[in-house]
Amino acid sequence: MRLNELSGRPGARTPRKRVGRGIGSGTGKTATRGHKGQKSRSGVSLLGFEGGQMPLHRRLPKSGFTNIFRKRYRAVNVGRLQQAVDAGRLDAGQPVDAGALVAAGVIKSVRDGVRLLGGGEITASLEITVAGASKSAVSAVEKAGGRITLAAPARKSGANGSGTAASEDG
Repeated sequence: MRLNELSGRPGARTPRKRVGRGIGSGTGKTATRGHKGQKSRSGVSLLGFEGGQMPLHRRLPKSGFTNIFRKRYRAVNVGRLQQAVDAGRLDAGQPVDAGALVAAGVIKSVRDGVRLLGGGEITASLEITVAGASKSAVSAVEKAGGRITLAAPARKSGANGSGTAASEDG
């Protein structure tokens, strides 16, 4: 095999189809859009339109509820912590909190806190501070000689109408 014999797999590199470039191109005249009609024009959006009939997305009942104040936690398994300790990114002698996990590259960002889950094995004795932990994670860390402290997540003031209570004078 020589360098000039190398080529991509068939169909891996296909040239861009240039439509509307003359009759000789094979995609000239109507530019693959057929003849006339609403859909041949530019700027047409018919998604969900059913010819005047009530569209399906309006016929079906609404359901469910989206809580805009829900907490979004980062989930971390204890096995992932052990991998970070083995790789030297987490120091077993230092306390482990959300900032240390971000600095070690275990999680990308903190969001509303970190929740520790019990997946995997842990042998390092760690002092861990997280917003939440499963029972299996707590038992695994304590079995390895570590300790878990649950920190209350920081509340955002004014997010749900919290503040000073109104006086009852009136």
